[in-house]
Amino acid sequence: MDQPHLTLISFGYFEKDILEKVAEAVMHEFNHPSRIREGHVDLSEFFDASRRQYNANQLLHLVDSMSLPECLKTIGLFNVDLFIPILTYIFGQAALGGKSGIASLYRLNNEYYGMPADKILLLERFKKEVIHELGHTFGLIHCNSPVCVMRSSTYVEDIDQKEVHLCPVCRSRIKVI
Repeated sequence: MDQPHLTLISFGYFEKDILEKVAEAVMHEFNHPSRIREGHVDLSEFFDASRRQYNANQLLHLVDSMSLPECLKTIGLFNVDLFIPILTYIFGQAALGGKSGIASLYRLNNEYYGMPADKILLLERFKKEVIHELGHTFGLIHCNSPVCVMRSSTYVEDIDQKEVHLCPVCRSRIKVI
């Protein structure tokens, strides 16, 4: 049987370099092999026309249903504007202590905010968001440390202030199944 691993499922177009670097960061942070898969699904059924955004709860459920038994954790990677009913937008979401999470590049791009493109910054933001959501699947809640990747991020500037790593306290709290 396959060794338990972390799976990143890409939905839509991502540069191969970005996916590989995110997978490498995930593997380093959680000390588990990570694998990249492609997901093929019609995202239009998750689109809420009144909000012009995609329902993160439904996408999380989709990713959860695609998790294979040999996957320790699965995270779906998207490039669409995500929402949950109680928030205007989110960068990602995960089931606390669950098997799955999702993260989106959409609001991590500088261009979204009218600033020049910055591929290095975009990659760092995406790594942080993916690691943050995977942290929730490992049972981690939001952290008060200003630089911990598990600190809550309401705005993209919040993500920029964090490091790409778990703080020592969060690292000690990871629950591996």
